[in-house]
Amino acid sequence: MLQTRTLGTQGLTVSALGLGLMGMSQAYGTAEERDEGESIATIHRAVELGCTFLDTAEVYGPYVNEELLARALRTLPGGRDRVTIATKFGFRIENGAMTGLDSRPEHVREAVEGSLRRLATDRIDLLYQHRVDPAVPIEDVVGAMAELVREGKVRYLGLSEAGEQSIRRAHAVHPISALQSEYSLWERNLEPAIIPLLRELGIGLVPFAPLGRGFLTGAVKRAEAYPEGDYRRGDPRYQGENFDANVRAAESVRALAAEKGVAPGQIALAWLLHRGDDIVPIPGTKRRTYLEENVAAAEVRLTSEEMAALDDALAPGRIAGPRYNPKQMATVDR
Repeated sequence: MLQTRTLGTQGLTVSALGLGLMGMSQAYGTAEERDEGESIATIHRAVELGCTFLDTAEVYGPYVNEELLARALRTLPGGRDRVTIATKFGFRIENGAMTGLDSRPEHVREAVEGSLRRLATDRIDLLYQHRVDPAVPIEDVVGAMAELVREGKVRYLGLSEAGEQSIRRAHAVHPISALQSEYSLWERNLEPAIIPLLRELGIGLVPFAPLGRGFLTGAVKRAEAYPEGDYRRGDPRYQGENFDANVRAAESVRALAAEKGVAPGQIALAWLLHRGDDIVPIPGTKRRTYLEENVAAAEVRLTSEEMAALDDALAPGRIAGPRYNPKQMATVDR
């Protein structure tokens, strides 16, 4: 069984690894490849293994990912009370498509009420603002979120992909328990300023894409080999010369994995877990086999020399290409 970790200083305790659910509904693979039965079985198996920190969002689908989680918990004895549910708001969704940002206080409440219905629950354990909305002062957003905490509809608050000033200003209104952001051996942009700030304020870090969007597992193909609609087809790091350089950069992870007799992805997750007890990665998968592999990473031990070698091999500047295309990067508050 997985051990637990604490996010923030407000009392939020979660499993040391979480499960990202997004890929069960969108982004990776085709609709035909998705199997609801296997997705639900994966959620059930996660809970059995003690991986009870489950991450979703209203925009995944949109909406259908939260509904999928509700169906999974409905068929799991004691399901809702055995898990910690994190979800997110912050996008404008029109005619089934994401059309922009919207964190107006009235929309925050509307979004949360919708999530509660879809999740078939009376409370959200961790509510994130999915992206900082430059049109709405962060104080107003967090004020609206805090009202929901006082009403018992939300337990703890988080931000996603927020920058330093937004984090400080938000935390001054109501304690922030967690920042969700991309962080891995593959993507180190948080290290110079964000991680020190989180530790100064006592905020936990929830890294998404902890496996480098697949590169750190070794199971990758060039962008054009993925079907239309698959996120990786448009990922700059999967394209052209970037792909070749990045395969070479990830070789150090594969080599260490072979030496230790574990999977490359387990090395990547172990590296994150060794970075601090305030870090809780949420690798995403829609299959039990990969889930079990990810959970087993909590048992992998890395020496200080191995950590240093990985740090050096995948140091900032060694990875080719930006982590997002320009349109996506424009929504990141940094």
